[in-house]
Amino acid sequence: MSMQQLWSGWSSKFSNRDLPQELKLSAEAKLSLIIHAFFQLGASMSGMFLNIYLWRLTEDLTINALFNVINFAIGPFVFALGGYIAKKYDRMLVYRLGIVLNAIFYLLVIIVGENVPNYYILFAILTGIAGGFYWVGYLILQYDVSTDHNRVRYLAINMITFNSAGLLGPFLAGTIIQRMDGLQGYITIFIIAFIMFVLASVVSTRIKATTGQKRAYYLKYMGLVLKKQKTFVKGLLAFTFLGLFQGIMLFLPNILLFQALGREDFVGYLTVVFSLIIVIMGFIISKYAKKDNTKLYVLMTTISITIAACLLLFGIHLWTVIIFMIVHSFSNPLLLNSLTSYYYRLMGKLPLKGGLKTESVVAREFFLNTGRCLGILLLAIFAKDLTSIAIPIIIVGMAALQLCIVLCIPKSEASYEIKLPIQSKNVD
Repeated sequence: MSMQQLWSGWSSKFSNRDLPQELKLSAEAKLSLIIHAFFQLGASMSGMFLNIYLWRLTEDLTINALFNVINFAIGPFVFALGGYIAKKYDRMLVYRLGIVLNAIFYLLVIIVGENVPNYYILFAILTGIAGGFYWVGYLILQYDVSTDHNRVRYLAINMITFNSAGLLGPFLAGTIIQRMDGLQGYITIFIIAFIMFVLASVVSTRIKATTGQKRAYYLKYMGLVLKKQKTFVKGLLAFTFLGLFQGIMLFLPNILLFQALGREDFVGYLTVVFSLIIVIMGFIISKYAKKDNTKLYVLMTTISITIAACLLLFGIHLWTVIIFMIVHSFSNPLLLNSLTSYYYRLMGKLPLKGGLKTESVVAREFFLNTGRCLGILLLAIFAKDLTSIAIPIIIVGMAALQLCIVLCIPKSEASYEIKLPIQSKNVD
């Protein structure tokens, strides 16, 4: 089979041609994928190596842990503010603000250079604000540009787009760092990341803002929703269990790989392999995944991740980390896709017919980041360095706790509606 035939076969899976009308993606959905690709190209080049950059400058796992804890801890507050901006003005305003602040963050990293550890608290706060604004805008945008019928497909294609950019980013970044003296390569990739975020901001102007009357912000009523609807509470708790493991996985594996390999380019090349696995899983999910199998998918993936994590109990060696990351790369995409699409369906069943989507995104971030902070804090308290036996034990424990997500998903997603003391006007 020629490359042209292979490409034609792959692209046909994601084109709107010959698809039922309800599965087709809108023009804005496609634009959102392009923006996210630019963003991820910059983030994949810079984000994964930012933690290694801190590690090389300090060789202190606690600083890396605290950097990420501060980042995630302020996330819910930034999400709440971003939700207010999105409701009162437009979700594209907060989305673009997030992209621009990410660009500013890396511009400051470039300027400060090797003195970043001296200001790591301020940098953690800034990246938390930038990431919070970006993700609250993007999560709302994901809901707006997709439907209950095509959301599983849209999220799968988003995963492919996101990780395809992630294939190129680490490869380029690792190569650049290895070929430059000292820490100059890090500064170079931070410059490229800055350019990618600027491009993402420019492309985002192609998506029209929502115009018209201002919309009421009902965040204060989310407590009433949580009190009256246990199904929704369980959906949020699922993200807490996810966050316990995810917080550790967002920064620790790259440091472990660097410690084992001693070269940034090798870490980048392995990340390319992991991203390629995720892309392949995205293709499979987009074609075969069914929204009715959420509970089964979550059970399968959490069990496989936990079993793979147990390999680390034999020691943090290169082979145990690689096998663990391969299994994680196969399983995690299906877990995230299933849980996210399920939560979006829960959002659609809340009062006001989608009018609480912004508030639901804010609530989700609070529960997710609570889990992330708790997982990282456990690591910071019990693991002072990379040789600590506490590291594999905590990883296995947090992976096993993801099994609780299964208990948070009902066997059948029966419709429900909660009556709240709010008017249905002036909502999305």
